[in-house]
Amino acid sequence: MASNNSYMIDPSIFEYLKTTGEEEVVVNDNLFKILAELNRHVSTSQGLLSRIHSTPSSKLQPLLTQVENDGIKHETESVAALSKFASNYPYYKYNHRWSRSVQNVVGTILLTAWLGGLGTESRPGEVGRLLTIEEVGEILQVPVNLKDKDAFHITIEEYLLAMTDITEELSRLSMNSVTMGDIDLTVRISGFIKDLFAGFQLLNLKNDILRRRVDGVKYHVKKVEDVIYDLSLRNLLPQSSGKES
Repeated sequence: MASNNSYMIDPSIFEYLKTTGEEEVVVNDNLFKILAELNRHVSTSQGLLSRIHSTPSSKLQPLLTQVENDGIKHETESVAALSKFASNYPYYKYNHRWSRSVQNVVGTILLTAWLGGLGTESRPGEVGRLLTIEEVGEILQVPVNLKDKDAFHITIEEYLLAMTDITEELSRLSMNSVTMGDIDLTVRISGFIKDLFAGFQLLNLKNDILRRRVDGVKYHVKKVEDVIYDLSLRNLLPQSSGKES
């Protein structure tokens, strides 16, 4: 007759599950606190950037400086805290918790830079500049597109999704720029969004969310084209931009 001990469950199994479960609670609680702070700073940046729709481009620099000092600077600090904490745990176990927040951070940086902020001594106030993913990583002081290390980083998908975000914001700005009499900016936006969409067409997009978002960029292109067409009908386009119609 078999011993009763042969039917006993090893208590270490439940000890392991208890310890693991408690660790996950602690990790999730800490991530919640870090991301809550990060999202507050993102909201500040996005709130300030919303003013671009009522601010002539000739007066944008003070606003962009405020975005950098009151928003992006603090975003960078929170991302550093997130990177330090998250790199202690398996990246792909928790990255879904912060991916959207990081995408929003990248979006505020890309839009600010495109409008002429975040410049260097060699490129002060350069409008129309699209930062590379490496440049975004340098601003945030975190690695990008890591392949050989399980640590926090900015992914290509987050970078591309952020680009689709700024096309939406810029398409809206293209109409508001006309209202403010800044037709040159509208033409510049049109060229940029068209080039960006053409670039997206070269990519083999396997991420369903990204593919849908890129498909949505077509609407932004069409939206800006309608603005350009209307300007051309009224002979308001700069002579050198006639091809935009």
